[in-house]
Amino acid sequence: MTTRAGFAAIIGAPNAGKSTLTNRLVGAKVTIVTQKVQTTRFPVRGVAMEGESQIVLVDTPGIFSPRRRLDRAMVRSAWGGADEADVTVHLVDVQAELAAAEPGAKSADKRSAADVQTIVEGLKTSGKKVILALNKIDGVKRERMLALVQGLYDAGVYSEVFMISAADGQGVDDLKTRLAELMPEGPWLYPEDQTADLPARLLAAEITREKLFLRVHEELPYAAAVETTAFQERKDGSVRIEQSIYVERESQRPIVLGKNGQTLKWIGQKSREELIELFDRPVHLFLHVKVDERWADKREFYGDVGLDFDV
Repeated sequence: MTTRAGFAAIIGAPNAGKSTLTNRLVGAKVTIVTQKVQTTRFPVRGVAMEGESQIVLVDTPGIFSPRRRLDRAMVRSAWGGADEADVTVHLVDVQAELAAAEPGAKSADKRSAADVQTIVEGLKTSGKKVILALNKIDGVKRERMLALVQGLYDAGVYSEVFMISAADGQGVDDLKTRLAELMPEGPWLYPEDQTADLPARLLAAEITREKLFLRVHEELPYAAAVETTAFQERKDGSVRIEQSIYVERESQRPIVLGKNGQTLKWIGQKSREELIELFDRPVHLFLHVKVDERWADKREFYGDVGLDFDV
């Protein structure tokens, strides 16, 4: 029996669907998904099995024009994930790309299309041939899609193209089969039943951050973080988790707390429900909201999630 194992990095503009695709390929939730752009802040590894091949998927932060230190660290991390991978998949949101070409296009779609071009230019510089995966193809007319494929393919950085819908799984199996074929021969890097490579306390913080953004993504800007400050395995088999939710301004605290603490209670309840399922044991979760206007400039935050502070 010849086994294969290697790394496949998924890169793309924010909100292209990278986390949804990673979860779909793995067959389990290993990375958080929200409607907020730039949800993924650091590379998350999901482990997918296909026949005798083990594909370690690296779900990278979105690549965009960075403004702040955190932005720069995320973009560097994304390119780093692609540089170190055996195969790179560039995921493109077809619907945003086509919408950007329409008169009166929304600024979000124009930004997404500009980010795609930034990635194409970056790939030209790297000299790597990558797989192009066009996502969110449902409802898009075939001739419009083929014209888009041709335009991107002419850049000379793609070896092949897949048309997929990460949300409903259309075309994803074909992509998975191809990634499995491209993995180098060698022993598996993880046990067969392991789906993710992320420390439990970091995963717990990510789950809570997902619930936070799902609940208050419109009122709360991107300026929020969650840190697991205590993770204690108890004798009765349960886990006691304490977490701090950091916001940048005092005025943001009431948004997270909600009237009579109802918003924070909802976030805690939804997070705890998912953590119980994830860890398969009782979870006692305690959340605290703290104001720290400089959390995004603290070196220890970057080290904890594997980002480079000095960018």
